[in-house]
Amino acid sequence: MSTHSPSSTARLKTGRRRVLQAGGALLLATLWPTPRGRAAQATQAGTGVLVEGVATPFAPNAFIRIAADNTITLILPNIEMGQGIYTSSVMLMAEELGIDPFAVQIEAAPPGGGAEITGGSTSVMTEWLPLRQAGAAARTMLVQAAASRWGVAPESCTTANGAVVHAPSGRTVPFGDVAEAAAKLPVPKKPKLKDAANYTLVGRKHHRLDSQIKVDGTARFGMDVQVPGMKVGTVTACPVQGGTVRSMNRNAALAVNGVHAVLVTDNKDTVCVVAEHYWAARKGLKALHIQWDFGKNAAITTQTIYDDLHAGLNGPAIVANAKADAPGVIGKAGATYTATYQQPLLAHSPMEPINCTAHVRPDGCDVWVGTQVAERARDTAAEITGLPASKITVHSQYIGGGFGRRLEHEYVTQCVQFAKQVPYPLKIVWSREEDITKDRYRPAYVDKLTAALDDKGYITALQHRIVGPAVVARWDPPELTKDGYDEDLSLATVVTPYTYPAYRLEFARREAPGITTAWWRGVGGTRGLFVVEGFIDELAARAGADPVAYRRAMVQNNPRALAVLERAAADAGWGTPVPKGRARGVALQFAFGSYMASIAEIEMPSPDEVIIHRVTAAVDCGQVINPDQVIAQIEGGLIFGFSAAMYNEITLENGRVQQQNFNTWRVMRMNEAPRRIDVVVMPSKEDPGGIGEVGTAAAAPLLANAMAAAQGRRYRSLPLLSARNTEGKE
Repeated sequence: MSTHSPSSTARLKTGRRRVLQAGGALLLATLWPTPRGRAAQATQAGTGVLVEGVATPFAPNAFIRIAADNTITLILPNIEMGQGIYTSSVMLMAEELGIDPFAVQIEAAPPGGGAEITGGSTSVMTEWLPLRQAGAAARTMLVQAAASRWGVAPESCTTANGAVVHAPSGRTVPFGDVAEAAAKLPVPKKPKLKDAANYTLVGRKHHRLDSQIKVDGTARFGMDVQVPGMKVGTVTACPVQGGTVRSMNRNAALAVNGVHAVLVTDNKDTVCVVAEHYWAARKGLKALHIQWDFGKNAAITTQTIYDDLHAGLNGPAIVANAKADAPGVIGKAGATYTATYQQPLLAHSPMEPINCTAHVRPDGCDVWVGTQVAERARDTAAEITGLPASKITVHSQYIGGGFGRRLEHEYVTQCVQFAKQVPYPLKIVWSREEDITKDRYRPAYVDKLTAALDDKGYITALQHRIVGPAVVARWDPPELTKDGYDEDLSLATVVTPYTYPAYRLEFARREAPGITTAWWRGVGGTRGLFVVEGFIDELAARAGADPVAYRRAMVQNNPRALAVLERAAADAGWGTPVPKGRARGVALQFAFGSYMASIAEIEMPSPDEVIIHRVTAAVDCGQVINPDQVIAQIEGGLIFGFSAAMYNEITLENGRVQQQNFNTWRVMRMNEAPRRIDVVVMPSKEDPGGIGEVGTAAAAPLLANAMAAAQGRRYRSLPLLSARNTEGKE
């Protein structure tokens, strides 16, 4: 089908989302979304739709705006990428303000408000108090304004459904009617928060605010952005990091119908073909027939990286954490146990491919992007354009899956570099192949643990060496300790449900050549839990102890850990017979401020096949905002983590990433997902812990321990179904 005839153009202007609504009957007409601006969406309150710059007479703080027409807009500092943070954040403010969460508009906070970083399962933890205070401050001012109008005491008024209520007289007044008067009042510095006993939203199940727009296809992601006059570009970087363009057939690309330009970055490592639409750009890119100079990284292989990591198990290292004399205790111990674990490079591969839209002008620059680091996006645009930050506008969009990928902003840098070369707005879209082969990868690590053991097989001293990159050294150098340690690696390794009489954590930094390493879902917790929980399971097996009983004995002085372990074990039927051919495994964790115990019941018809029949989890994440969301995060996180644990590893040959698309980057399919997942959310009055990465962190050790129980041999390397694990046969 030609994409340039008038008739086909008309068909292509049928919105992609609209086609989805039509049931797929017009599936071919999905290349050219209909332009839709936020201005048109700004009147759609209560749908989760993002709005921008809503004018208002009442803005008591950085989070809330209330207009005279009673339009209520909440400005949220964290970005929504599927984790449900917009719903939880709105619930916190709505609880204090007295509004229906579905009656508010949502606006992504502009960069410049501080550390606006969405990641590390920190959103609820960091916003738990500020968002409630913001709502309480606004409520106090609105009530005062209404009470003054009525000549009554503020204490006799309450708020409900977006109005101030004076119960003794039966009078109500919408917020909008007193917004202007409220705006003239002083903002209370310490507004009184609601007593938890009076909560009507927090702690109760609530539908997500963005469910409808994501189901009916009207939610706008970065990929959906349309700007008048915009062109679309697609890119390719040298397949070997550090390589540059040697030659290309520019004229052949420009001869493709619809292609407008062929652009190259200043360092000549990336090419962008700009066209009327993505398909023409793809054809133009293929026509270039680029020849590359691959540079010094062309000889790097996966084994190069692993050899360097294993070499780091010996020799100098940073002592990152120490308690008592662990080496001394181990040296004199009657029994010791040592194990080495290995974890691979991992890609993020979010469902929404990498994209960014930028319009660079002499007087300013607009960037439309889904990003977890809006401030960094703004700053890189300022640096490239030479414009002051005040002239850069970042329009944050819904993100179609982050997993840490959009904590990086190199694609924003790339987009602005190319957009600076053209006079029109430019959207760049990476192909799936470009995304997987040019990702910034979760690092590969090697860990070695040695424990001194008492006569019952329990740890009297533990020495643990981590060998791998320090992501924070690149991403946020000031956060590196003075000794050069990346403290993210301590997550789930130093702070665990267990305590040891003596302990020593060492870190030998080894940066992987030829690739860039970055955060991944679960960050340090995912890496650490696989190692620690695998090792604990090995020690239990060595002691001839039941894995749950062994852990129970180690957490007797940790009531929250003990409670989740007991609850998960009881619900899973731990200790009862399993059907023939099945086995159970357990993992216990404290990560991201939350405790969780999980038990998997699996079957392995062959050493290369795993059927996950059931997962039972008990989680204590402190005060829960939306229990439904906690359960959803655990369920989704487990499946995401199982997928990576079983199948995934980025490998290199001749400096090139070998995985290209989902045919070689294996993702768990629907028929492979756990048959059943049960999640119990434990009641708690503690401040909230994180939950977005808890399930993912549990997945690998949980599955590895269950597989060890099923197969009678230990799995010390990821991915678990790799042929490499035959080396671990004991």
